[in-house]
Amino acid sequence: MTSVSDSDYRNLFVFRYALRQFLRWSDQQAAQIGLTPQQCQVLLAIRAHQRDCGPSIGEVAEYMLVRHHSAVEIVRRLERMGLVARNSDEHDQRVVRLHVTAEGDQLLQRLTSAHLSELEQAAQTLRIDQEFLLRLSHDFIGGDTQHP
Repeated sequence: MTSVSDSDYRNLFVFRYALRQFLRWSDQQAAQIGLTPQQCQVLLAIRAHQRDCGPSIGEVAEYMLVRHHSAVEIVRRLERMGLVARNSDEHDQRVVRLHVTAEGDQLLQRLTSAHLSELEQAAQTLRIDQEFLLRLSHDFIGGDTQHP
């Protein structure tokens, strides 16, 4: 077991605190436009999906770290709001693919612009540069993986 310094504790605390502040701010942004944080995250996951066919419900559940039926319910609500549409997979009719509608895309663009600005401020506070964020994104999303 490696030794943990006081500085390590502080760094971890500050990072987690900054994340919590960002997430609280994000939740407030979602509420202002009548969405839950989960609905915003699902919209983002669908829109950020790298394949043109759109993610499946199972992939959305994986991205959200929730059970399949929970993802289905979130998608159902977004669909009723006119923000998400379902289409059958062209190669496998048993699979349903998700897409953000034009209305959902407009809403998501506004949210994303605000979030990118807030993320930039948080990154400056934590002294995280853009290159680090890009590497982090690549590590999580990667070009060869089946993630968004």
